[in-house]
Amino acid sequence: MPSIETLLPFLKNKSKEEQPIIIVDSREAAATPKIVKGLRERGADIIIRPLEKGDYIISDECVFERKTVKDFVYTLTHRHLFEQLFLLKDAYSKPFLLIEGYMPIIYKFRIQPSSVWGAMFALAKHGINMIYTTSYKETVDFLYTSAKQEQIVEKKVPIVHPIKKVETLAEAQVFLIASLPNIGREKAVSILKTYGTPLNALVNVDRWARDVHGLGPKITERVRKVLYSTFEQNQKERKIIAEDS
Repeated sequence: MPSIETLLPFLKNKSKEEQPIIIVDSREAAATPKIVKGLRERGADIIIRPLEKGDYIISDECVFERKTVKDFVYTLTHRHLFEQLFLLKDAYSKPFLLIEGYMPIIYKFRIQPSSVWGAMFALAKHGINMIYTTSYKETVDFLYTSAKQEQIVEKKVPIVHPIKKVETLAEAQVFLIASLPNIGREKAVSILKTYGTPLNALVNVDRWARDVHGLGPKITERVRKVLYSTFEQNQKERKIIAEDS
């Protein structure tokens, strides 16, 4: 692996056309458009899609869950944050928690600061790497630089790993429909409740906007494009690998 001393000049001298791909969760992209815009302005190729867990994927090993300081403190009162991060660790060998904001603000919250530091220590002890940025601009710089190091320097590719094995028939059906563009688990369940079977749902895709609450014509058109377009594996698509096992 190149040393830190040689990494920055290496990146600086690379062709402007050689840019990293970052897979961004669709909910995260909607909530933080400034980060997505900043990454695109830096030259990154952004792929937005629903992710089961995690917000930013930059390689087959590295995934980031981003939380503001306030969000992080709030989620400490709910076990789902730890469960979410440990599920990421099962799927990715190097999961990261990226905490964005002004950390000393924790002393103004009702929760004891020692609880915050203790939670951070527990996460780090169990293999969750933590990164701190003070603003969305620093988050953009960090994600972009990290993605370039993983993909251009170390020749890795972003891969969407499944978080857990599909164990039941119902889970397999939901997983199938949820993998379509801008669908996700919640909409997949609504679709299956409406049409009964995945096959019946796909056959009636043209009726989704009328029959299923929350599905508009734009989402339906994206799904139709996937279902009706002839398969062509171009160079960019080879770099985005979605594992189904």
